[in-house]
Amino acid sequence: MTTSTALLIADLVGVAVFAASGASAAVAKRLDLFGVVFVGFVAALGGGIFRGLVIGEMPPLAFADWRYATTAAVTAGAVFWLHPQLARLRTTVLLLDAAGLALFTVTGTLKALDAHVPPVGACVVGMLSGIGGGLGRDLLTGEIPVVLRREIYAVAALAGAVVVAVLHRAGQAHSAPLLGAAVLIFGLRMVALRRRWTVPVATLRPPRTRDPGPGQR
Repeated sequence: MTTSTALLIADLVGVAVFAASGASAAVAKRLDLFGVVFVGFVAALGGGIFRGLVIGEMPPLAFADWRYATTAAVTAGAVFWLHPQLARLRTTVLLLDAAGLALFTVTGTLKALDAHVPPVGACVVGMLSGIGGGLGRDLLTGEIPVVLRREIYAVAALAGAVVVAVLHRAGQAHSAPLLGAAVLIFGLRMVALRRRWTVPVATLRPPRTRDPGPGQR
């Protein structure tokens, strides 16, 4: 299997899992069929569209290749009709989202490197490719985006992107090593959820009130 074929398959799998993630979140919010498909479409293709615009892929594959839009729409529609059989939607959304994060981060980083983006920039592009779909899904369903919370999300994507850049530099950007990078992102995200690992946040102290003097009591 050539690298381009592996990238296409990984891309389409990422589209499918993010579409299912977005559609599951939309079903949980009780949106109609159009709403479910639209949220699934944005969740599946938002990160890829951003990646395409950054690396000069015009028009982005989401619009140039019918397989991307079709995969997103069909997957989201299937989730809408089959959601009674999908038990524990929240768990399903988290699993699919972690898988989509992993796949899109790996393919986004590798495509940026192949487009001659410097390694640091390619890692940022890969991270944003991974988190873009989830960001759009959360905004459309009225949730605070996961990337803005304390959870290990963007950090996991960035760690995986760095691994991809190192593998590319070492000439090991083949299917098996790249799959290992995706598994790293997925595993880090799921372990962080299970163990409740969080990123530090600023602690706000309540404003101090002045003690009134004797004459003011």
